[in-house]
Amino acid sequence: MMKSESTAIDVPALEPKAKASFIRDERGSYKKGIAIIDFFLRLGALACAVVAAATMVTSDEDLPFFTRFNQFQASYDAVQTFQFFVIAMAMTAGYLALSLPFSVVGIVRPHAAGPRILLFILDTVSLGLNAAVAAAAADTVYLMHNGNATLNWFAICLQYTDFCSKVSGAVVASFVSAAVLMMLVIMSGLVFMRRH
Repeated sequence: MMKSESTAIDVPALEPKAKASFIRDERGSYKKGIAIIDFFLRLGALACAVVAAATMVTSDEDLPFFTRFNQFQASYDAVQTFQFFVIAMAMTAGYLALSLPFSVVGIVRPHAAGPRILLFILDTVSLGLNAAVAAAAADTVYLMHNGNATLNWFAICLQYTDFCSKVSGAVVASFVSAAVLMMLVIMSGLVFMRRH
């Protein structure tokens, strides 16, 4: 009877220094992937904020009354909530545009913690501003569509249909921008949790 000899394959053990660099590379590629997603989410939020502000600014409509010389006009600057909306969305868009270079630093240097912490803090502030202004504008749009019988406020969207549709679109775009900012804040939090 023949004895079968088993051949063992020698696998070299990783040295502690090599093992540490392997773990560092794995974490670095993970952070780099998150930073790339972060950059594209910022571009999306920037586009939504610009669309929201631009749509609100261009929303106006004239209604002729009896003659073409007497007209009623609906415009965003007639409502203070919408004025605040335009200013806040412009500030959010400006912040998102200025944050893009910091996001690129996160892609180039995935282990740099300073830019990530700065973006996390400013994203949280921007999210609060964006959500507040979107909620206030949504409440005003609701009153424009439905009115309030208790206070004798009439629904003006029965007459100003184009104005109301543009304003509603601007509010929807601002909520999309807020949702993307929320995703950015959550992603930053997950990166910090994985770091420790």
